[in-house]
Amino acid sequence: MLTDKDSIIQELGKWINEERLRHSIGVSRMAVKLAEHYGADVKKAELAGLVHDCAKDLSMDECLKLAKRHGYEPDEISLRNMSLLHAPLGAYLAKELFHIEDEEIQGAIAYHTTGRKDMTLLEKIIFLADYIEEGRSFPGVEELRELAFIDLNRAILTSLEFSIHNVMKRGRLLHPLTVEARNSLILEMQDPT
Repeated sequence: MLTDKDSIIQELGKWINEERLRHSIGVSRMAVKLAEHYGADVKKAELAGLVHDCAKDLSMDECLKLAKRHGYEPDEISLRNMSLLHAPLGAYLAKELFHIEDEEIQGAIAYHTTGRKDMTLLEKIIFLADYIEEGRSFPGVEELRELAFIDLNRAILTSLEFSIHNVMKRGRLLHPLTVEARNSLILEMQDPT
């Protein structure tokens, strides 16, 4: 597994544009802060945050080739929305480019956009870090950043609900994993055993 941060950033620069690279560095920084705060593996959080968007700038043709190479069959909703497709494919590309075999890191990359039922701590951290990194600017982001260090689940639930509202407002398809992530979090918060 490639772990030298400078080498990773240099390689990432070949795959994603400069703005996305800045975003990825910001996600990595926020992921480290959240990992330190919640007792997660800081190195894994830093690496997952850095490479989470490695497939974001691939064309549809490149995405389909990558999926075929790994035997991944995208669902219909993801095929209609490239912003959903890049996350699971990013886990495969991270494995190819950076030799990331760690399943926990792969899961954090794969679900950073949709979330999923019963998310791991690292998946939650990367999901939220992507949503609130320092380059993000939208109404309520400052309050969400504060909440992230008070109640991780509540911050993720708020992020999911913002996302669901925005997707519905634009008349787009909701991914079932996002709905499952929301419902799962609500149940977890009601019964935290």
